[in-house]
Amino acid sequence: MTSTAASDQPFRNYIAGQWVAGDATIDDVNPSDLSDIVGRYAVASAAQTRGAIEAAKTAFPAWSRSTPQARADLLDKVGSEILARQEELGRLLSREEGKTLPEGIGEAARAGQIFKWFAGEALRLGGERVPSTRPGIDIEVTREALGVVGLITPWNFPLAIPAWKMAPALAFGNCVVFKPAQLVPASAWALAEIIARAGVPAGVFNLVMGPGRSVGDTILDHPDVAAISFTGSVATGRGVAAKAAGRLARVQLEMGGKNPLVVLADAELEKAIDHAVNGAFFATGQRCTASSRLIVAEPIHDRFVAGVIDRLKALPVDHALKPTTKIGPVIDQSQLDQDISYIDIGRNEGAKLAYGGERLNRETEGHYLAPALFTETTNAMRINREEIFGRVASVIRVKDYD
Repeated sequence: MTSTAASDQPFRNYIAGQWVAGDATIDDVNPSDLSDIVGRYAVASAAQTRGAIEAAKTAFPAWSRSTPQARADLLDKVGSEILARQEELGRLLSREEGKTLPEGIGEAARAGQIFKWFAGEALRLGGERVPSTRPGIDIEVTREALGVVGLITPWNFPLAIPAWKMAPALAFGNCVVFKPAQLVPASAWALAEIIARAGVPAGVFNLVMGPGRSVGDTILDHPDVAAISFTGSVATGRGVAAKAAGRLARVQLEMGGKNPLVVLADAELEKAIDHAVNGAFFATGQRCTASSRLIVAEPIHDRFVAGVIDRLKALPVDHALKPTTKIGPVIDQSQLDQDISYIDIGRNEGAKLAYGGERLNRETEGHYLAPALFTETTNAMRINREEIFGRVASVIRVKDYD
């Protein structure tokens, strides 16, 4: 079974070394073409998620005692296959998530590089030996695997972010229960299939696809999950932190951002425009690192805004797999509604919509939206204080650096 095309049989979860059917299935829809079903994917139940955690717990003693070389070999094999298949995997990513094909291929390559880098790190385990204040006694500090690690990942980087989380977890002897975002099961499944075929021992790596209210909450609440790594919204992250703190589990959170790009009067104008457009609108603007606040000094402000608008006019918004496309579709209807809502909020707050922000029709039915640029904005406006997570940027005019 391949994850690169729709199939009559749903793609299954991977639990305890077996591909397992779920209680239900979901269709993975291409946001560039809503008639295109990437595939049908199994939805894990809470009971199956508990089974994955139990499998990881059972596998942990042997995996944590395995040699660093064995773990390095596994990760290197995974990384090599991802790199060998980067164009195929990048196409799959772009088809289900909406970023352009070059961006998708680049992300797939990055995921492969991450696995190979941590293959090397598995062989460089650190430790310390220091003298004690007491005579004749040394202090030895070693690092040990935690146990079962729950990984909850977002839809905007469906190969790279899972790689960032699972490669170090596996490298240092932990066992993984991986819950991807429901909007991008194809990328997650493809990654799991590569790891499975690389020879990961049963239970060391588990894929459980499904919603946060069942799969995610089961991972967060389970006493055998020693650590949780979450990337997603601020609202959900607060809940993750509270649950982890309640049972003293280790937790790592990566949530939203409202990132400033400061353009001073002596900036090289063309470079500043390039960085602003790339940072704010590429990867469909759907990233926590997007340059969504453009803080521009007065002497250069008008020329900068005019240059950004000229650049946006020249950026084709279309099907993610078309070679001429520079900005793909919004991921789904819910995110599109949120983007449009914030455009309305900006207008109502008194900001000037200098360019874009309208729905677009293309050859295929999809979630197309022109990139939006606001000017004459202030720090007090919601569009400058709340993460939109879309192709919306605002310019804040300032007198000078101070």
